[in-house]
Amino acid sequence: MPTDKLLQQINFIKEIDKVKYIQRKTKLFNSDRNENDAEHSWHLAMMTIVLAEHADAPIDVLKVLKMVLIHDIVEIDAGDTFIYDTAKKHSNTDEERLAANRIFGMLPKEQADKFIAVWEEFENGETNEAKFARSMDRLEPLLQNTSNKGGTWAEFGVNYTKVYEKKKVIKDGSSSIWDYAENLINESVEKGILKK
Repeated sequence: MPTDKLLQQINFIKEIDKVKYIQRKTKLFNSDRNENDAEHSWHLAMMTIVLAEHADAPIDVLKVLKMVLIHDIVEIDAGDTFIYDTAKKHSNTDEERLAANRIFGMLPKEQADKFIAVWEEFENGETNEAKFARSMDRLEPLLQNTSNKGGTWAEFGVNYTKVYEKKKVIKDGSSSIWDYAENLINESVEKGILKK
């Protein structure tokens, strides 16, 4: 017979399958298909493994992996907020807090507390791990938009200043990745896929 703990964990695993249905505004590389949150989180996890050596400070890679894999689970309830949305702020909201408590609260208490703590650490963006995780989170859509001739920038009329402001968070986790990203942003203006 399965234990109550195992059943709670299995129910959580079933619940988070819903992440696969949360559509993001960004599209897959060289594609017109929108990415979903599960694809996004998987890609960030792979980016973390591949790019960890570029972190400016020592990081616990496993902790970063936990952050990038769980940071958007709250969107099952709260929905995805487009980073350039002008009506709703892209930050930790009351909706996301309620979602974190409900979804992670499906787990046994000790495990739920750990997941919530990792989610909060990512949201606060203060530790070396959170800074690097947030760098990955901001880099992936930049790579997608440049592969899609401006992608969501063109679709939603996002200009250079807005992109630069949102993407400069990358430098908090990695100055070398920021150098690459900053060049990519500037090249996008030169190519005409990002408006000044």
